[in-house]
Amino acid sequence: MALIILDSCINCDMCEPECPNQAIALGEEIYEIDPDRCTECVGHYDKPTCESVCPIDCIEVNPDHQETEQQLLDKFVKLHG
Repeated sequence: MALIILDSCINCDMCEPECPNQAIALGEEIYEIDPDRCTECVGHYDKPTCESVCPIDCIEVNPDHQETEQQLLDKFVKLHG
């Protein structure tokens, strides 16, 4: 499951530097998460760091990108060898 940043994002810049997969970037209006790079920190941490540092809790599971733990781990391996 990739994560998504909701429209309530205040562009605080906390999430982007915390992402170990470089999946977060500033979009036209708010930060956005690239679902092809997001592993929900599987392979790096026990839980997503972006969610941990978000001061307004505007990051949640993207319903359009449901993935199993194994799929997330496979994506991690593909991204980081």
